[in-house]
Amino acid sequence: MAPPHLTKTERLSALLNLLAETGRLDVDEVVVRLGVSPATARRDLDTLARQQLLRRTRGGAIAHSVAYELPLRYENQQHLEPKHAIAQAASALIPRGAIIGLGGGTTTTAIAHELLSRADIMEPSAERGLTVVTNAINIAMLLAPRPQIKTVVVGGVINPRSYELTGPLTEVVLRGITLDVAFVGVNGIHPQLGPTSHDEREAAVDSAMAARARTAVLVADSTKMDKTAFAAIGPRGLFSTLITDAAVTAPQRTACESLGYTVIVAS
Repeated sequence: MAPPHLTKTERLSALLNLLAETGRLDVDEVVVRLGVSPATARRDLDTLARQQLLRRTRGGAIAHSVAYELPLRYENQQHLEPKHAIAQAASALIPRGAIIGLGGGTTTTAIAHELLSRADIMEPSAERGLTVVTNAINIAMLLAPRPQIKTVVVGGVINPRSYELTGPLTEVVLRGITLDVAFVGVNGIHPQLGPTSHDEREAAVDSAMAARARTAVLVADSTKMDKTAFAAIGPRGLFSTLITDAAVTAPQRTACESLGYTVIVAS
């Protein structure tokens, strides 16, 4: 049973992960799996139904679209303002003509959107405005129609829940390139354990991408602070910079600086 102190955002995300696994949920199962009351379970299902992320049924819910898309579609709606601020701060680190790496995730996707709004990058020119290397197929599809950006997609096996390419093929390609700046999203940053990811395969690719960059940057909104996930992302010292949002606390910032990060607070 999940701990009963989950926040509403955490409960909704957990519900969509469960629905992605089975395609169907009932209220009794939600009560057991998340440790909530039947009334809370119904309210949470109703909330997701209003966002058109599921269809309510008598006593539960079913997925009304491709199930594996649900967690990502929900996450894309969370913490939009902090992610936008982080994306703007990240964009400020990227000069025209740079070669950058973008790992997968909603924050790095926000960076890709921000780059498309850069007049200096998107202006017509014989010279390439930017080169982007990514293992995220959603980011590649976003950038592909823009001739000003050379988009390089590494090979690998698609994770259908995050749209990221992972595996030995991905790491082979990354070992053959160099990057000016790499931006990597995380599921958690802990004062002692550093950055972590839910998926060990994605963590391995993130580590490989960061290792090929002159500057490796973590991008994470403040809700990821003091959190840990399953897999460590690289050794200590791999990342030099952290970009987070203005809701980060002073102790959290100090803890990250003690890990050796230059902390940029986006506002």
